[in-house]
Amino acid sequence: MAKRIALLCFCALLLASCGASKGSYKSYDSSAVASYYADKFNGKKTASGEKFSNSKNTAAHKKLPFGTKVKVTNKANGKSVIVTVNDRGPFSAGKDIDLSKKAFMEIADNKNHGELKVTIEVAK
Repeated sequence: MAKRIALLCFCALLLASCGASKGSYKSYDSSAVASYYADKFNGKKTASGEKFSNSKNTAAHKKLPFGTKVKVTNKANGKSVIVTVNDRGPFSAGKDIDLSKKAFMEIADNKNHGELKVTIEVAK
């Protein structure tokens, strides 16, 4: 009986910690367009001073402060990814957020298409 209680407590603690890591997000832009960085930017400095890596979950946004945690959700399939803003951009008309390639591919269905309609939520 004690083993069952211990296992139940462990599972409850595990579930609680999973929920806490997702955090709470507030709607920022419900009709945004996301694109992703080209590989040529790997290793270059971002506007925040960090080195850019297409293998991390980061993003560029024109207004959100550096370090802001953002949840980006693909409107077509409901997949989402959490990224950290560490750069400015995108500077192409009609684009609202640039994602690292890793982040973009996590939510894209068609890996050959370079932009997605997304919603952007900001961590509270």
